[in-house]
Amino acid sequence: MRLVSFRVAGGENWGVVKNGGIVGMRRRADGAWPSLRAALAAGALEEVRRAAASAAPDVRLEQIELLPPVPEPEKIICVGLNYAAHVRETGRPAPEHPPLFVRFPASLVGHGQSLVRPRISRAFDWEGELAVVIGTGGRAIAPARALAHVAGYTCLMEGTLRDFQAHSSQFTAGKTFWRSGACGPWLMTADEIPDPAALTLETRVNGRVEQHAPVSDLIFDVPRLIAYISAILPLAPGDVISTGTPSGVGGFRTPPVYLEPGDEVEVEIAPIGVLRNRVVDE
Repeated sequence: MRLVSFRVAGGENWGVVKNGGIVGMRRRADGAWPSLRAALAAGALEEVRRAAASAAPDVRLEQIELLPPVPEPEKIICVGLNYAAHVRETGRPAPEHPPLFVRFPASLVGHGQSLVRPRISRAFDWEGELAVVIGTGGRAIAPARALAHVAGYTCLMEGTLRDFQAHSSQFTAGKTFWRSGACGPWLMTADEIPDPAALTLETRVNGRVEQHAPVSDLIFDVPRLIAYISAILPLAPGDVISTGTPSGVGGFRTPPVYLEPGDEVEVEIAPIGVLRNRVVDE
């Protein structure tokens, strides 16, 4: 099942992708699930599946504006230096524990929306990533139970302002600029991806492949990330964990290569889909 949040004439909604359209869920839920995050918190995905199975789409995909699948998550937690080849290209030592930093919701746009290169930097880099969306919250989740807490998976373009990232040893300043990243196009539920390590990620800029790696190359895999993060603080339904980027980013090349206005960035993870966005200047 593919779940989306979207904007259409009359406001925002969320629903299930079906036959090239979307079965909207806000009205069908009689207010019980005003958002996808609320449906996750209610543990209602099977009810959502049954409701969509007997319904025709309310709107075509081309008629709506996609938002990040969970537009206002409680937490967006990102992992740095989580592919060995990427660690090597940065020149940093391999981490002993997952390096964590945060993004805020205003830093992400949906599929098809514009990525914004800010006025104060020209060092705008791409990072394609697999993102995990939590379905069942919890604290101190054991690795063996971790995948049972996952609602599904999506693509994330973790846009980075390399100069601001270098201002200190903490990554967040370069990682959460307004509308600098993207998430989507939708959330694919975990029943369709029993093993995230079997996925392959590819990032393209203007059609040119810049990153290509199996998710099995993660240093800290999805269960270990969930266990580690939930030992620090409780995870909540709708929380997003972005698992890290493989090698092939632009900022560590000689000379560096950065995104320019008009560039198109695609992050593809089959069978989830393709997240596609164009870059504009602020």
